[in-house]
Amino acid sequence: MAHIPVNHPARPVYRAIAGLVALYILAFGVFGLVETAGDDLFSRGSHWVLGLRTNLAFSLVSVVFGLVVLFGTIHRGNLGHLMNLAAGVVFLLTGLVMMSVLQTGSNILNFSMSTVIVSLIFGLLFLATGLYDKVGPPAHAEVEEEIRDSTSARPGR
Repeated sequence: MAHIPVNHPARPVYRAIAGLVALYILAFGVFGLVETAGDDLFSRGSHWVLGLRTNLAFSLVSVVFGLVVLFGTIHRGNLGHLMNLAAGVVFLLTGLVMMSVLQTGSNILNFSMSTVIVSLIFGLLFLATGLYDKVGPPAHAEVEEEIRDSTSARPGR
């Protein structure tokens, strides 16, 4: 059975990592908007921002997505947990789909291979942070800690 830790002691670290990634996405989107202002929405130009290729559509999506994920990171409840898990899946799927259409006319977000790699890394980071930032009642965390202590004391584990 799958288990997601509740009230993990390193939860603030994981939320900080998710927040930093969200800030990078937001900054990338804002700088991308400035760089691609006046271009067509799905142009395939050679605009590079913070090491990644972009166009106006990708910059707009990045601003919106960065704000949404940043909101989820700042929110104290399990909303951030669920948003990080969803963001991880979205980034991984987007990276894989865009890699499959990289050299075709379907590359509407103007991805490059470096953008695909960063998307996959961000997806893994969001999944990891989503797995460890679940919040629950303190009683549930105490029971979980007792179970963890009792199973780690058994030989062979």
